[in-house]
Amino acid sequence: MQELLKMIQQIFQIAVRECGILRRNAIYFFCMVVFPLFTIFFFTTFMKEGQPADMPVGIVDNDNSSTTRSLIRRLDSFQASHIVAYYPNVNEARKAIQENEIYAFLYFPKGTTEALLSSRQPKISFYYSNTSLTAGAQLMKDLKTISTLGSAAVGQATLRAKGATDKQIQTFLQPITIDLHAVTNPYTNYNYYLSTFLVPGILMLFIFLISSYSLGTELKFKDAHELMKMADNNIHVALIGKFLPQFIIFLIILLGYSWYTFGYLHFPYQGSFWLIILLAVLTVLVGQAFGIFIFGLMPSLRMSMSICSLWAMLGFTACGATFPITAMDSPIVALANLFPLRHYYMIYQLCIFNGYSVTTAWFHFMAIGIFLCLPFFVIRNIRKAMLEFQYIP
Repeated sequence: MQELLKMIQQIFQIAVRECGILRRNAIYFFCMVVFPLFTIFFFTTFMKEGQPADMPVGIVDNDNSSTTRSLIRRLDSFQASHIVAYYPNVNEARKAIQENEIYAFLYFPKGTTEALLSSRQPKISFYYSNTSLTAGAQLMKDLKTISTLGSAAVGQATLRAKGATDKQIQTFLQPITIDLHAVTNPYTNYNYYLSTFLVPGILMLFIFLISSYSLGTELKFKDAHELMKMADNNIHVALIGKFLPQFIIFLIILLGYSWYTFGYLHFPYQGSFWLIILLAVLTVLVGQAFGIFIFGLMPSLRMSMSICSLWAMLGFTACGATFPITAMDSPIVALANLFPLRHYYMIYQLCIFNGYSVTTAWFHFMAIGIFLCLPFFVIRNIRKAMLEFQYIP
């Protein structure tokens, strides 16, 4: 019991020492508070509309009839599209796309209305840039809808002139009614989907870097012997005391982010709020554990921080949020499990976003548990580095 009390006292003293280091070094303040808060507010406000709106679209209207002008006005009324320019020919409009003045343009050749009214199937063309996949997909949908509306309007007028009822007209123009359900994200809101993995991923990057940086600076500034002396050369006590203040600060940031997104911005979630808190705790712990592990593998400030930043950035691709893992090559599918962000994203998607049972994500909880155990495999290396290694610039 006395030994336990002594260890707690040592942890407290080391934590107080670490608070002094955090206060004196501005890097900690910016990387643990300023930049994470900036990331949170930047992404959640940058995509606050949910979907891109008023993207620039051009028009090439060589027909210049009341029918084409009506279709252009309808296109301009869509949320994603905004008519910004008219061009005399296709070459000018294509040049505007290449110069990023517009994302798409709609082309009505001369005689479009005449051919449409005489049922001669006129051809109208729409061109869109797929350099930006989101912009290209949204504008393609709007342009395709306008093309369909043009033929539907003529068909409606023709059938009404023949005495058909509104129900008969609707059945003829749309014989199959589509009942569309966007499960768990019915608004197709990019903010709900992207911010909830981009922000934690960037925060995890900061945790990786700060964890390896704080150990590396102990060697750089030759303070490692003081740290070990305060812990009676017990590396477990030294690490717990050193990372406890960082854990508390990062946890407050992540819990504040969770309240801001789910409580204030009302992001949809189906799971328990206690599970959100648990995931925040695990995110901080796994970030610190990975940073400590990398430093234990290579006790070098520059190398450990480089590996941590590389691993964190690759995690954005390997987590499966922007491109499905199942569509990647099988070796990449296996390697994806080596990235902590992959398991965070899967737990969030399964248990919080979709509300499935925790047992559904058992594999990812187990993977996070393995990541938490990684520092124990290199603990001797870290102890040796703290006591014997000399910093190499």
